[in-house]
Amino acid sequence: MRISTKGRYALRLMIDVAEHDDGETLISLKDIAQRQDLSVKYLEQIVALLSKAGFLRSGRGPQGGYRLSRAPEEYTVGSILRLTEGNLAPVSCLEDKENRCDRCSQCATLDFWTGLYQTVNDYIDRFTLADLVKSEREKNGAQS
Repeated sequence: MRISTKGRYALRLMIDVAEHDDGETLISLKDIAQRQDLSVKYLEQIVALLSKAGFLRSGRGPQGGYRLSRAPEEYTVGSILRLTEGNLAPVSCLEDKENRCDRCSQCATLDFWTGLYQTVNDYIDRFTLADLVKSEREKNGAQS
């Protein structure tokens, strides 16, 4: 499993929005791009996906920008990664609810892959956006 730039940048974008959200002011994509040293064009694609899914609210005009739709504690890292990356199954036979592989009943590695998949899901769902914001602040010396 490899997380693409879309998934990594979506997490960075969401952390930035959460970190700079004062509850009133919308955060401009230009400011996010500048702070994160990312392309505005690429971030536009990511915010479109996040907004369509209801993760972000947007406003247009000179004071336009983005704000979280919910509290940072309500977003898991897993929910953001699954939105941007799709299914995170390590093998294709685990991508659907029902394993349709003809060999699944005799597969010597199925339990291993299932365990790995469960471990990944448990790990990414254990952390919230609030946890990542707290970590970011601690790394930058601005304890919350």
